[in-house]
Amino acid sequence: MTILDGKNLANQLVIKIRTEVDQITSGGKRAPHLAAILVGNNPASRAYVGNKMKLCEKAGFRSSLIEKDSTCPESELLDLIHDFNKDPDLDGYIVQLPLPKHIDEQKVLNAISPDKDVDGFHPENIGKMTLGLPGFRPATPLGIMIMLENYGIETAGKHCVVVGRSNIVGTPVSILMSRKGYPGDATVTLAHSKTKNLPEIVRQADIVIAAIGIAEFVKGDWIKSGAVVIDVGMNRVEDSAVPRGYRLTGDVDFEAASSNASSITPVPGGVGPMTVFALIHNTLQAYNSRF
Repeated sequence: MTILDGKNLANQLVIKIRTEVDQITSGGKRAPHLAAILVGNNPASRAYVGNKMKLCEKAGFRSSLIEKDSTCPESELLDLIHDFNKDPDLDGYIVQLPLPKHIDEQKVLNAISPDKDVDGFHPENIGKMTLGLPGFRPATPLGIMIMLENYGIETAGKHCVVVGRSNIVGTPVSILMSRKGYPGDATVTLAHSKTKNLPEIVRQADIVIAAIGIAEFVKGDWIKSGAVVIDVGMNRVEDSAVPRGYRLTGDVDFEAASSNASSITPVPGGVGPMTVFALIHNTLQAYNSRF
């Protein structure tokens, strides 16, 4: 059984990008620039943004972090996005989700310039992905595809069951897995919490991508022998046995699934680092399209 180590892979890939960036800057050009907007003080969001900024540094990128209080008016955030869209020295940026309840997330995502939307959430980029046109792919699905490719996971003709239908992960990764080319060419079933006979459907899968947001929702006996398991979940489960009072777990029962799977991602250290790397990848793509 192979552990699909996203942390190690992301570090290897970012070294290659650093080499390219060093060549760019040695030629007198500026480094790529990625910015993040963080509204509020959500601990998980702060940790995610911190990881993104650290990887930027490793890649040789310039990074900027703009922090706003949780009471920040929606209009103020939209004004900041407008300024970012016009900034010629900024190649890409993200608005960290979730946002406070008084802010319309879709309105914010729609306001981001598609050319700087390195999270890949703008409707224009989602449309381009659906049509197979060049554009930014959503970061987590892109990270999954990069992982499958680099680990040489066979996808053509395989039955891939995606558990979860969110616009951020489940739906876009189902499209990418079914698209012509590698990694892709899979036969895809998009399942969710309302799917009837879900365990039986998952048991048919050669590749399982779990992105439903419920701790250990996918049980070990749902995984057929030799299946590849990609666990997108990141859930905090109370655990008095550990000093911090909780443990992190995915959407798959890792221990039980490991006895059946041929390859599986750990949580943490699997898909999460690949999501961060995908942002770096998209930012370099944005930079190269301008120079």
